[in-house]
Amino acid sequence: MDKQTVTLSARLGELLLNRHATVTCAESCTGGGVASAITHIPGSSQWFQLGLVTYANSAKQQLLGVSPDVLATEGAVSEAVVVEMARAVLALADADISVAVSGVAGPDGGTEAKPVGTVWFCWMLRDGSPIARCFRFPGDRVAARAAAVQQALLGLIELLDN
Repeated sequence: MDKQTVTLSARLGELLLNRHATVTCAESCTGGGVASAITHIPGSSQWFQLGLVTYANSAKQQLLGVSPDVLATEGAVSEAVVVEMARAVLALADADISVAVSGVAGPDGGTEAKPVGTVWFCWMLRDGSPIARCFRFPGDRVAARAAAVQQALLGLIELLDN
C-alpha cells in the first residue's frame, strides 16, 4: 500500500477513534480497496465492522437494495446509485459514517458521457444528508482505482473534520 494511502487511513482512524465513531463502505470499482486501506491500520476493529464489494448490479440490488429502475435509468456509475449504496450500508452496519464508490476503472466500459476514470462517491453521516461528487481520474485502471481509494478516504476525513 502506498505511503499516502496509509497516511490517509491512519488519519481517518485517529478521527474515528477520537470521536468514538465507526465507518463502513460499499464499493464497486475499487473492489475492496477502501476496506483494505482502513483495515491496514492496527486497531481498526475499533472503528470498522464491515465493508461490501457490490461489483455486479445484481449484488447492488440484492445486498444493498439498490433500485433496479435506478440502475436501468441512471446506470451503476451515477449519483443516484451511490446515494442508495451509502444509505443502505450505513444502516446495515449501524455505523456513524459511510462511503460508497462506483465507477468505470477501465480499460473498457467507458462511454462519451462516462469515460474511463469516471467515479461517483457518496459520503454520509448517520444523521446527515448525502454528499455525492463525481471525479474523473487520469491514467490506467490501477491509477484510477488507487486515486478513487484515496478520494474515498479524503472525503471521510473532510466530513469528520467539519
